[in-house]
Amino acid sequence: MFSNLIFRNSRRSRKENGLFFGSMVISIMAFYLILSLSSQDVMSFLKKMESDGVNRLMTLIPIFYAMTLVILFFLIFFACKYQFERRRHEFGVYLMHGMRRSKLFGMLLTEDLISSGLALLIGLPSAVVMAEIISLITAKSVGMGIVDHQFSLSGSAIIWTLVGFLGIKLLALLILSGRISRQEIGTLLAQPVNHPKKQLPKAVYAIVALIGLLMLGMAYYMGNKVGGAWATPAKMALALGLGLIGTLFLFFGMRAFIALLVKANKGNKKLHVYTFRQIQENVIYKSSSMAISSLLILAALCCFGAGLSISITNKMYSDHVMDYTFSRFADDHYDVEITDDSTKLLTLVESKLQENGLADQFSDIFEIRLGNVRTTEDFENAYDMSAFTDAIASTGTKTSEDILNNLRYQGFPTLISLSSYNHLLEMAGETPITLQQDEAAIYIDPSFTTADEAELMNEILLTRPKTTLAGETLYLTSEVQTQKLCTDRIVTYSFALIVPDEVFLYQTQGDYFTYVNAVLSDEAKDGNSLMSVFTQVNEQLNATGLQYESYLQNMGRNLFFKVASSYITIYLAIVFLVVANTIMGVQFLMSQQKTGRRCQTLIRLGATYETLCQSAGKQIRWFMGLPVVVAAASSMFGIRALLIGLDASSGMSSNNLLLLVAALMMVLLCIVEFVYIIVVKRASDKYLLKLMDIKREE
Repeated sequence: MFSNLIFRNSRRSRKENGLFFGSMVISIMAFYLILSLSSQDVMSFLKKMESDGVNRLMTLIPIFYAMTLVILFFLIFFACKYQFERRRHEFGVYLMHGMRRSKLFGMLLTEDLISSGLALLIGLPSAVVMAEIISLITAKSVGMGIVDHQFSLSGSAIIWTLVGFLGIKLLALLILSGRISRQEIGTLLAQPVNHPKKQLPKAVYAIVALIGLLMLGMAYYMGNKVGGAWATPAKMALALGLGLIGTLFLFFGMRAFIALLVKANKGNKKLHVYTFRQIQENVIYKSSSMAISSLLILAALCCFGAGLSISITNKMYSDHVMDYTFSRFADDHYDVEITDDSTKLLTLVESKLQENGLADQFSDIFEIRLGNVRTTEDFENAYDMSAFTDAIASTGTKTSEDILNNLRYQGFPTLISLSSYNHLLEMAGETPITLQQDEAAIYIDPSFTTADEAELMNEILLTRPKTTLAGETLYLTSEVQTQKLCTDRIVTYSFALIVPDEVFLYQTQGDYFTYVNAVLSDEAKDGNSLMSVFTQVNEQLNATGLQYESYLQNMGRNLFFKVASSYITIYLAIVFLVVANTIMGVQFLMSQQKTGRRCQTLIRLGATYETLCQSAGKQIRWFMGLPVVVAAASSMFGIRALLIGLDASSGMSSNNLLLLVAALMMVLLCIVEFVYIIVVKRASDKYLLKLMDIKREE
């Protein structure tokens, strides 16, 4: 009998509060995904390529785990509080019929364990499947294929998921059960009501709201100004403080503006005044909760937007042209002496590959020649391009400021041989550039420029600005060149000059250095996944003693950055969204329960079930929509501020990319909010239907 009661109550709680149960399942999945990161197939691959970065990432996982436990504790606490408030009359009846408080606690604990066990049975297998799907998608996105994929199941992640989830559930249950046990039976049987609070003049609320908007504007300005909030910890604390307090003030004062809506556009809408009175009261009593929910949604949007932006810009800089790069920076490892004649490196690489039977593994081997100006002793001022920089400065835009900042070391540029760079362009399928003896082209690594900056420089290059290199006149022409010089991500130049070979040899006086790039042949790639090809060739190259950097290693670093940013930011975004929406949904349902007598009065006065549901639906949309709208508006500034702090804004200054990220975020937010609003509305409709049943019984 007692066990049947427990199972029946547990099933009813899950059915009536599907919002909370779904949030628990999502939380369990998020726990496992972040804790199992180290054992997932894609991270095992990355450990070989970027072990230091992966190890540092793994040290941060416990911090995210602990932070998530704290956040989810409050979610579970509020959700359980709603369940207990909804059942307080039931608890009073149990105690009135002689049930001991200890037995009541045991019943609640058993019910909770049943629901938690079912959530774990659904959440953990779903998380394992999701982790495998993510690994496969990540591997497929970089051309690795799925041949080498292996199923992974992290036992430690399962254990810590169980410990963390059940631990915070038990703690919340103990606190709430203690509160219930201290209440008298009469208090439990009485219907909860909203106690009126002292109201301030409307002018006070309006002034507070305006102050909040002003503080938010100051926070946005500091966050989006280079050298602003990110300059010092004190400025960062000030910006965050202004944003936090400004949001609280805005929601506290928002009731003044909602009051205007009560009087406006009444028309013939049913229960119009009642609906907006309810909305106004919810804002009055729950302004702090709404502000916190809005801040959590803002944090989720910023995390998602920053992760998506970094992923997009990282992909932009990952064009695959060369497969291997051999350098001369580890000469001690070679058994053949490399003299100052840099062509020896190309000869050495070709001979080593031939000796070890690897010549047929590569379809093309070519060198990239780079050097510094050797024709003057004043090398720091060897190059003067004031005509070009003055033309840029004359535009007076933010883009021009960024360009000039990147060109601050242009006085001693690295020189690139035209013929070697043209070979690189041909390998990339691009048109080679043509330069006269008195012409040069600008080279900037793609990580140091953006589409807007390149467009501005290209407009000025059409005028062939005059510059001087060690006293020799050079006219800048062509377009800004951004093709990667080799596979090594460390080799990047914020500014260099591509010059004809004769000029290159003269200015460097034959003292230059070389990178040797190699492209794998179709025979080497035939029928194999990308990871398998590089693994086999790497094993053979290791026996030659050559020092090399492969595309796979470079891709591993880029992929690590992508995986780290996407996993962590999307994980946090999911947690913040789930917590914020669950808090808003639970708060509304608790408020609706406390105002149940008003609904019963309306029913006695002739209000229909459909009319009450329409009124409740409008209240839900306003109650949950206000925090979302404020968060969405703030996210347009917050994402850019976060990208500036992460030094990723250089790749996102393009308006098209920013619009793309914003559009994707808004689509995601709309989908999530639509689902939560439907779930909360269904729970509200069920509660209103019970009130209608009570009326019919009377």
